[in-house]
Amino acid sequence: MEKFDIVMLSTADWDNPFWTNKQHVARELARRGHRVFYINSLGLRQPSFNRSDMKRIAARLKSFFSRPRHVEENVIVWSPIVIPLQRFSLVRRINRFSLGLMIRLLTRCHGFRNPVLWTYNPLTLRLLDVSRYRFLIYHCVDEIKAQPDMPVLILEESEKRLVEESDVVFVTAPKLFETRQRWNDKTWFFPNVADYRHFSRASEPSTPVSPIVARLDRPVIGFVGAISGYKVDFPLLEHLALTRPDYQIVLVGKIGEGDPHTDIRRLEALPNVHFPGPAAYADLPGILKGFDVTILPSLLNEYTANMFPMKFFEYLAAGKPVVATRLEALAEFQEMVFTARGEEDFVHQVDRALKENSAERIEARQQLAREYTYEARTSSMLDLVRHEMTEKEGSQ
Repeated sequence: MEKFDIVMLSTADWDNPFWTNKQHVARELARRGHRVFYINSLGLRQPSFNRSDMKRIAARLKSFFSRPRHVEENVIVWSPIVIPLQRFSLVRRINRFSLGLMIRLLTRCHGFRNPVLWTYNPLTLRLLDVSRYRFLIYHCVDEIKAQPDMPVLILEESEKRLVEESDVVFVTAPKLFETRQRWNDKTWFFPNVADYRHFSRASEPSTPVSPIVARLDRPVIGFVGAISGYKVDFPLLEHLALTRPDYQIVLVGKIGEGDPHTDIRRLEALPNVHFPGPAAYADLPGILKGFDVTILPSLLNEYTANMFPMKFFEYLAAGKPVVATRLEALAEFQEMVFTARGEEDFVHQVDRALKENSAERIEARQQLAREYTYEARTSSMLDLVRHEMTEKEGSQ
């Protein structure tokens, strides 16, 4: 198989402790011999004058003066800077010229020739001249415009054009497939998957329970991920904590990721709700091992309607029962998830999940998770890319 070079325009920084599709896909492509020039997030929303955004700007300014770095075999990471005032045409022209020039210079210095562009950024056409690339892949993993403080009109117009001009479009949720396929019939649905080998360690006897969880009384109800006001149903969690004061609720992750307005004060005041903060990726199996039930307490809104939660298959790979609110993307997996309709039912489903955790159920969860891995999904996506690339180049 031909090993083509890839420029990956990400919307997540490589060093973010909670890995997303972007880092995992880059790693899988690199494992198959493709060299990947991974470009850290350029930022989609205009920064605010809060501590989180100011720290991020300072870190980006510092990294700008650093060279691209080899983080793994075949993976090079670079952190560019663009002027965030994208609503001004002059700013967009400056960003487009400077970013495109730097990418061409840096990739050539690293021996990249005629690379493929694999992008997650809906503003790609505003930032780069995509005609310079051999092939254009748009991997749509979220309804980004539904996140807080996003330039909605610019994103809608830019993403529609990007989908129409892409050679291949991949989406991770059924509703994303419905909308994007109308703009490009070369759109394929691949749900989010899991690093099975990593998360299945939670069920191995040799994996110790993380101290974060080991000190707590049982049962432990756990969540791992971004603790953000536009994603997580905080009133639902408060109701669970008050209704079941003997249940310890552990929420592992960064607070306010993507939403600086996130307010957790009511939950912090409850003695059985715990916020240990972000955890290293390597520590997640030990944390999950200490959970009796895992939860996806997602708000039901435009963003989550277009989302397939990455944690679903990670939880299953760990062998854990999953309780979730009514997410459309999980409808086809009803046999493997306890779906709740409202706050009272969420409590009821957690109670049920605590009682249905036999060895047979654990094996069934892990069996399903083994079918949804990054290895299998990346292979399938690459087969489609190679086919479409051959078709495109054969017609030229």
